[in-house]
Amino acid sequence: MAEPTSPGITRYRGEVARASTDLIIVGAGLAGAAAAWAASARGLSVTVLEAFEAGHKRGSSHGSARIFRHAYRDPLYVTMTARAGDRWQHLQEDAGEEFLRFTGGLDFGAARDPAALHAVLTACGIPAVLLDRRQASERYPFISFASGPVLYHANAGVLDPDRAITAMLRLAEQRGADVRFGCPAERIAVQSGSVTVHTAAGPVTAPVAVVAPGAWIAPLLAGVVQLPPLTVTQEQVFHFAPSPPPPPAEPPRPDASPWPILISADEDGFFYGLPGGRDGEVPGAIKLGEMERGTVTTAQDRDFTVNPAARQRVTSFAERHLPALSREIVNEATCLFTSTANEDFILDRVGPLVIASACSGHGAKFAPLTGEIIADLAAGQPAPDPRFTLAAHLAAR
Repeated sequence: MAEPTSPGITRYRGEVARASTDLIIVGAGLAGAAAAWAASARGLSVTVLEAFEAGHKRGSSHGSARIFRHAYRDPLYVTMTARAGDRWQHLQEDAGEEFLRFTGGLDFGAARDPAALHAVLTACGIPAVLLDRRQASERYPFISFASGPVLYHANAGVLDPDRAITAMLRLAEQRGADVRFGCPAERIAVQSGSVTVHTAAGPVTAPVAVVAPGAWIAPLLAGVVQLPPLTVTQEQVFHFAPSPPPPPAEPPRPDASPWPILISADEDGFFYGLPGGRDGEVPGAIKLGEMERGTVTTAQDRDFTVNPAARQRVTSFAERHLPALSREIVNEATCLFTSTANEDFILDRVGPLVIASACSGHGAKFAPLTGEIIADLAAGQPAPDPRFTLAAHLAAR
């Protein structure tokens, strides 16, 4: 029995139609959906098992706006963002939709060290410029910069995870993938040369299974695979209405919004902002949040309650740096981060299991590339970098 959900996606109840398949994917967030898109394009029969309904808000991948940027201090991730940008373009061409809108990106604040970021980006071939405070203020008069320099790079912008997930699963289904919502994986059993995922609707067996359920990964793999310590935190985001609307500025690209994505780090904390899209609920709303201040929880125990101290810190940041925003919060929400100790991803294979935790609060921008990496691992290729292996994470404990 099937009932429609999002366009092109079907939610099933009852027995799992396919008892065996080439590849099982547990989790239909950004990583799992991207893996389904990539693997199905290679001609594999794919079964995707998602515990909840399409577009649910219980995990880490939901929403209409996430940051795409190249600005990392680590050359490995800078290089990966360039590859990810190419894969986003390929996905857009495949789907006939836009999921990545370039706005330009700003990094400022002493703890963010824009000069060091600029050095890494330019060494990796990513166009970027350093602006002094006057130049930055002239270009973005609706942002108050406490000091300079300010890093600007044009190829930064806003991703739409909800629409991207829907499109990737739709494309996978068109290639024969069996996408099943409301079908949680209850237990994983590894056999010689295969793996079986047990669900309430029955078992599914394949030569390889991808385990990408976000914050549920540790309890699901307990006793099956040794994972490094993973910390799950409940984070919150806030959408502020523009009041008055931001004054026009020379856009960094012809197709760009005058509002860039921005990241600020100083003695007051680590904050980010971006155009909020549909989640903002009013035209021009800006999404603001902070990093590294979430409440430790679990996927099962989170309470979905916004932390009032976080609300006050983010509001204070807006008062100091974003005078074009009203103090009215038009929408607020929580989400989960699942982080490794050093914030590197886990992308590795152990026997017939591919372990995918492209996480730590910065994985969304890599999604189409992550899907390709997962498909490579499923095909027997090695991890893309030794740092992403379980062995490296376990050795660093």
